[in-house]
Amino acid sequence: MKILITGSNGFIGKNLQVNLLAQRSDVQLLLFDQLQTLDDLREYCAQADLIFHLAGANRPDDISEFKRSNTCLTQILLEMLLHDQKATPVVFTSSTQAAQDNPYGKSKHDAEQLVYDYANKTNASVYVYRLANVFGKWCKPNYNSVVATFCYNAAHGIPLRVEDPEKELTLLYIDDIIHEFLKIVDGVLGQNAYSPPQNDQNFLEVTPTYKITLGELADQIKSFKNSRDMLTIPQDMSDPLAKKLFATFMSYTANDDMAVSVDMKWDDRGFFAELMKSPHFGQISISRTKPGIKRGDHWHNTKAEKFIVVEGSALIQMRKIGTEEIMEYPVSSDEIKVLDMPPGHTHNIINTGNRDVLTIFWTGEIFDPKDPDTIFESV
Repeated sequence: MKILITGSNGFIGKNLQVNLLAQRSDVQLLLFDQLQTLDDLREYCAQADLIFHLAGANRPDDISEFKRSNTCLTQILLEMLLHDQKATPVVFTSSTQAAQDNPYGKSKHDAEQLVYDYANKTNASVYVYRLANVFGKWCKPNYNSVVATFCYNAAHGIPLRVEDPEKELTLLYIDDIIHEFLKIVDGVLGQNAYSPPQNDQNFLEVTPTYKITLGELADQIKSFKNSRDMLTIPQDMSDPLAKKLFATFMSYTANDDMAVSVDMKWDDRGFFAELMKSPHFGQISISRTKPGIKRGDHWHNTKAEKFIVVEGSALIQMRKIGTEEIMEYPVSSDEIKVLDMPPGHTHNIINTGNRDVLTIFWTGEIFDPKDPDTIFESV
């Protein structure tokens, strides 16, 4: 199956082509962008079994470019198909701006009508999507995406400018678009029949979309920058929008700023360091313990913990406060185990091998030096 993607090096086009290449071994891509000619487009149209028409202009220097790139290019592509008497399925990305009375919106609206006319003439399947404010990896910052601009600027230490914090935005994540498009590919391939739901105006919408004010968006993205410096995750990643915004922010991290140093507290036993903290999932830490060394001999009223030895061999001991029975659990990196450490049990970890022990600790809350909830008592 041959798939033509116009605007293949644009934001949506790039995400689509890399996912098709990674996930579909039975397709061949025909990629059309600004470097190709109309002769190339004519050749691609003659070969294509499915077309994703993503090319267009949304912020040109010359306002006449709206009509040329959005309306006229669509007309040229469809006339090529009609000339070859082809009824090739076409997926067209329009915009919610198509409902607005502005040059960009008009150019997209007129292109939509051309696609519908093509469908009426050929009985071809067409998919016209009106997309909201799309965000995600590889979107060009300081261009037409406020999410991309905020993420890039925050990641690079540039102040965020918010002119109207109460302005509400409707956001749409790039991966949700790609997921929708891949379902169309499967349907055309005959693997899974797919008919996207249409609204009463015939055009399609990708879901889910998210509502957020400009001020809320700026605050959330700024918190991501602070979280990297503090080794924290400030948002609840079970919230879909927070998860997608955080992933987008991370994609704009500067190449020379990927690594964040942790505070490694060294002593004669080895070291201990906090790795990641969140009010939602607690804290992850790591320690290195030298042979023959014991750590711990303390208990907690409320803190629940989990120990994971990932290098070396150790013995973990625990005893319920007020009892005498000592429970012992040999652990080693030969068989990774996650050992629960309940509150009200004094506990320790002893390196029983001849090499250092590396242990990862999860604690159900962030360590608070003003209220450490740590009571020392030998096992």
